[in-house]
Amino acid sequence: MSIETIVDFALATTPADHYRPAAEKVLKGDPEQKVYHHYASPCAQFGAGVWEGEVGQWTVNYTEHEYCEIVQGVSVLRDLEGNARTLRAGDRFVIPAGFRGTWEVLEPCRKIYVVFEPKA
Repeated sequence: MSIETIVDFALATTPADHYRPAAEKVLKGDPEQKVYHHYASPCAQFGAGVWEGEVGQWTVNYTEHEYCEIVQGVSVLRDLEGNARTLRAGDRFVIPAGFRGTWEVLEPCRKIYVVFEPKA
């Protein structure tokens, strides 16, 4: 492998994938989202990129392990018992596979993510 295989997010020209959560998952608002998936491993289990979300709330069910760094905005992550964590720019955390709850964007949010999807 050469240095040209390095993925520099600042230089990446990955097109945005625009989407919304499935209607049955949306609890509040119209949480339009976009993702710039800058890297996917050949085995398709590992990936990294940038995610952006608009104000709204939806249910989440993580099958992947995800490292996140919030770089803009404010979100609230809640588990099924109602425990909450407010996430702001500068926060870094891991959401383990198996986490279920809700993600709510209070102010338009941008995060850097790294995901690992275990084999079934």
